[in-house]
Amino acid sequence: MQPPAGPALPHTRSRPVHWVATAAVLAAVTGGAALMRPPEAAAGQPGPVAAGPDPAAAEYPLDCGPHPVLVTDHVFVDFDGDGRAETVAVVRCDAGSGTPPSGMYVLARPADATAPPRVAEVLVDPEEGMTVERLQAREDGVSVRLLGYSSPEVPRCCPDLQRDVSWHWQDGRLSAPRAAAVPAPA
Repeated sequence: MQPPAGPALPHTRSRPVHWVATAAVLAAVTGGAALMRPPEAAAGQPGPVAAGPDPAAAEYPLDCGPHPVLVTDHVFVDFDGDGRAETVAVVRCDAGSGTPPSGMYVLARPADATAPPRVAEVLVDPEEGMTVERLQAREDGVSVRLLGYSSPEVPRCCPDLQRDVSWHWQDGRLSAPRAAAVPAPA
């Protein structure tokens, strides 16, 4: 190895001030991350949200024939501010191939603690033939992107319609304006 030609560059040596600056930045990032909450914890009230009803334990109004029901996404949200979270669950039949339509349900705790969670509201009916994407919780509701097909001739791999829908907590239930499906971006 040859010796360097000329004086050492000032940025090639670390000094104590560099280590102190690096430690300060790492402490700030770590402290900031510790203060952040997951999205489902931020919805509904100022403190963290305890887990809502178990979406895997619910009985959904979904006929899957011989196939099991698959929970593809869920969030816990305390819509009514009573300190007990509800669960918004996205489910579909686990058919093994194709893109079965999704259903989206609000689950509440049953009066009998030994009973499975009850479906309190149907937000997306699988009969609509839509696939739910991007489930997000907010303080006063939830939002999703729905993907679908304009005709039976459209391959089930490639939805050609999309619609963004938001439900808002109002008068003790979630309400959503109906939005027309628009062509999905290519």
